[in-house]
Amino acid sequence: MSQEHQHCLARIRAHYPQFSTTEKKIADFILKRPEETIHSSINGLSDRLCVADSTVFRFCKRVGFKGFQAMKIALASEIMKNSSHERLDEGDTPTSIASKVFRSNCKTIEDTLVILDEGDLMKAVQAMGSARSIEFFGSGGSGIVALDGYHKFIRTGLKVHATLDSHIQLMAASQMTSEDCAIFISHSGSTKDILHILDIVKSTGATTIGITNFAKSPLSQQVDIPLFTVSEDSDYRNEALSSRIAQLTLIDTLYANLLQIRETKGQESIRKMQEAIKSKRG
Repeated sequence: MSQEHQHCLARIRAHYPQFSTTEKKIADFILKRPEETIHSSINGLSDRLCVADSTVFRFCKRVGFKGFQAMKIALASEIMKNSSHERLDEGDTPTSIASKVFRSNCKTIEDTLVILDEGDLMKAVQAMGSARSIEFFGSGGSGIVALDGYHKFIRTGLKVHATLDSHIQLMAASQMTSEDCAIFISHSGSTKDILHILDIVKSTGATTIGITNFAKSPLSQQVDIPLFTVSEDSDYRNEALSSRIAQLTLIDTLYANLLQIRETKGQESIRKMQEAIKSKRG
């Protein structure tokens, strides 16, 4: 399958913040009603949305397709692939269910890679690498991802911290300075507790990084550096649950990049930690 026939929905989500008001109207329709889009002509879709045919055509070109028909082919292929991977059938065996779960997770990661902005990724790595200390913030399921970030980044030799207690999170946020870096993890990007902590951290001058689902959310608009995941609902899990694998993979990506720029310092930190935990192994 050619690259043009892949990741249609992910491409639209990736470009969404830069779309004009009219382009967002087209994008919203396609994202919410992909099946209806497939069965529409360019004239039918433009009439439905009260826009010109040429506007729909330019939209297709902007997200990387030769035209409306090419975009529909990509969309149909993606929906068919998603349907076969995501739908649980009555006769599914444990192995076939496992296959669908694995394939769904793979797609979540692949779609997230499509929208990953290299410039923002490197800004995040550099901010973390030069920070006096790094604080991970998250609540609920995203809090578990924040703890995973702490578990990984403590290996780098940098000062890192994370906690699930909301009161301690507020206290830690209030003590940050312009030399520090805070990573906020929230699928919706609109969790009140996290946004409150973000306000406190921003008042300290610390650099803020957000990991959230690709959408126009308060978190993505207010942090210094936004990083995005892509996930969709399925028969057996909601959208927030499926985002975990992408969030964890983004954390892994930041960790690997940070180790690379720290070179020997990073390797020495890992050596010290491995030496320290030897006594815990049988």
